[in-house]
Amino acid sequence: MKKKKTKSTSAGKRGKHKKPGFFQDDRVRFITGFFFVLFGLYLLFALISYFFTWKADQSFEYGKVFSVASVMVHNWAGKTGAYLSYLLINKWFGVFSFTIPLFIIDIGIRFFKIKTAPLHKVVWFLFFITLLGSLTIAYILGSSSGYLGSGFGGSFGYFTVAWLNSLLGKVGSAFLLIFLNTAFILYYFHIPPFRPKKKPSASNTDSVSTEETIHTGVTTDDEALHVSEESLKTETVLSGKNLAHDQADNRSGKDKDLKETEEDIELTVERRNPGEDQLSEKEISTEPSGRYDPTLELSGYRMPPVQLLKNHETGNSKVSKEELLNNKNKIVETLANYKIRIDKIKATIGPTVTLYEIVPAPGVRISKIKNLEDDIALSLSALGIRIIAPIPGRGTIGIEVPNLHPDIVSMKSMITSRAFQDADYDLPVALGSTISGSPYVFDLARAPHLLVAGATGQGKSVGLNVIIASLLYKKHPAELKFIFVDPKKVELALYSKLEKHYLAVMPDADDPIITDTDKVVNTLNALTIEMDQRYDLLTSAHVRFVNEYNEKFKSRRLNPEKGHRFMPYIVLVIDEFADLIMTAGKNIEFPLTRLAQMGRAVGIHLVIATQRPTTNIITGTIKGNFPTRIAFKVTAMIDSRTILDSPGANQLVGRGDMLIGSGSDLTRIQCAYIDTAEVEVITNYVASQQSYPMPFFLPEFEGEDSSGAGEMDMKQKDPLFEEAARLVVQHQQGSTSLIQRKLAIGYNRAGRIIDQLQAAGVVGPYEGSKARQVLIPDEYTLEQLLRDRE
Repeated sequence: MKKKKTKSTSAGKRGKHKKPGFFQDDRVRFITGFFFVLFGLYLLFALISYFFTWKADQSFEYGKVFSVASVMVHNWAGKTGAYLSYLLINKWFGVFSFTIPLFIIDIGIRFFKIKTAPLHKVVWFLFFITLLGSLTIAYILGSSSGYLGSGFGGSFGYFTVAWLNSLLGKVGSAFLLIFLNTAFILYYFHIPPFRPKKKPSASNTDSVSTEETIHTGVTTDDEALHVSEESLKTETVLSGKNLAHDQADNRSGKDKDLKETEEDIELTVERRNPGEDQLSEKEISTEPSGRYDPTLELSGYRMPPVQLLKNHETGNSKVSKEELLNNKNKIVETLANYKIRIDKIKATIGPTVTLYEIVPAPGVRISKIKNLEDDIALSLSALGIRIIAPIPGRGTIGIEVPNLHPDIVSMKSMITSRAFQDADYDLPVALGSTISGSPYVFDLARAPHLLVAGATGQGKSVGLNVIIASLLYKKHPAELKFIFVDPKKVELALYSKLEKHYLAVMPDADDPIITDTDKVVNTLNALTIEMDQRYDLLTSAHVRFVNEYNEKFKSRRLNPEKGHRFMPYIVLVIDEFADLIMTAGKNIEFPLTRLAQMGRAVGIHLVIATQRPTTNIITGTIKGNFPTRIAFKVTAMIDSRTILDSPGANQLVGRGDMLIGSGSDLTRIQCAYIDTAEVEVITNYVASQQSYPMPFFLPEFEGEDSSGAGEMDMKQKDPLFEEAARLVVQHQQGSTSLIQRKLAIGYNRAGRIIDQLQAAGVVGPYEGSKARQVLIPDEYTLEQLLRDRE
């Protein structure tokens, strides 16, 4: 009996709760909404008709429209439509009276439970549009009546503007209307007039030069020479679509009733346990809006403008018709001496070399032409002749001949090219110009590592500066960090100014540019620890690559309190790799190999350069992990084979002429030129802006010969010992860098404190890539330990 009573009582409550109000009845809502929509359409129809029938309907007084039955109107909506349209357009707001029927239709749609913009926004928008539009058009067109009686702005606009003109004059009225319209647009559409654009590339948009270099050939039909007119084409290579922000839709049945707020807030809701309480509208509206932006800490940072770069083009590099015909005739003559006929020649002019593509006659063996490389070079009296037999994908044979007057490819022309500006790469690099004259832009993140080699003075150091400058022009300091290793101590010294913007350093580093071999070994090992830590974070986030992890972190789906953090890309640049191998050997090669094998997935990329491309420097292990390689001019074919696994680099002309290979494909490029003065100006510009309070610190690394912490004299403990102990126990993290950051002390002092904490039994010993274990579970236990040691 009790169960039945309870059931009936609850049923009664439910029935009482569900009793709808007047406008909650679906039938009433539909009828009301239907009326508003039809009335709005009727009024809209009448206003449109007024444009065509106003002259015919002006012959009578509108006040007598309804009282005199014999009055006939021409408006399509009858007498009522004629009167309403006359009232709205002529007497009120002119053509901007069309906002009134639109508002009525919007009201009707809302009764159908169709979601539109928030009502208060619609009201304010249409209100200001109507008033400002009426005033503005009345001012512009003056008292011209045309077909609208008192003007396009209606009587309201006409008389209000006349009053403003008498009060402020026409100039003052114009200034007032400009101010009101500008203020409305900025405020209503949330346009920030001074906030910088978020994308790095966008800050360079205004500086992009619209000039394009056109490489033109000369065509002579009678000599059977077909020269293609190659113009600088822009290519936008999309490495992949930006990761879409998945709005989680894996909600349970109960989540379907989650009401969307009238403010149209987009919300990602993750439901892990079915039956959890739903968020109220108040809780949803107070949640942090938008995504996490890693650039906000330096929101005022500006990318270097292109005006800092110079135009190095000489303008004297145009290949003449005489030069083209002379080379063509000598090629044909040399081949004819060996009874090799050709059907067609096509010339493609580049900044340094011209590519002559020949189509041999049927029956000619390609190997015969390939073996004539030296003979063709002798007949042309030129160095740097290279034969490509055949050109992949074209069915032709290529003969690359250096130009008599080679041109310089400026770094400015690469940065301002659309191929670079529009590149949707993670780490875009504008390396130089191809033979066809188009910019060569590639993604270092997909490379994923780069081996650069070449003889002394052939452009290797300039090539490194081009790679670094490309990244500085595209990536915000929050998104990219460099580690510079310069055993020669002079090549990369200018970049030390970027320490607190772009550099990653060891906590105890005296110099941001690493020049000592022992410190290089420690830095590489610290970078491997950073790599291992990043892999742990990727594992806990259930993703495979750093861009997926960062996307998840920016979408606020990873909790920073659980150790998650935004991961910037780290690019390690080593200027002279041979010196390190000769002095440290396996101590360098082992961590470098680990980084090359595993670094790509966690955003760590290597760029190593050497001027001694020998097999004892560029070993098989190194080559196997660096699939993308750049070769500047070398002296011997064996060096070219060591770098590229094929000849060709020994036939380059130098001064930035290079081959880049990825797999079996080789591309000849004239490297862009950037001089030391330009690099200095760029680094000064970056250094002059607001920076982070400290550089990006790599994890601490201790060598095998580190002294034991148990030998420390606890009677001479640091004054900050107890504060550091509480800090470590509170965070449950035994880290020197933590103590250094939180207590604002130097690395050496923080290292001594961590040793004292180990001797006191607060933290465990150093465990390589793993963090020190905190041996004290809570602060109460710590206080007991500190009292016992007093």
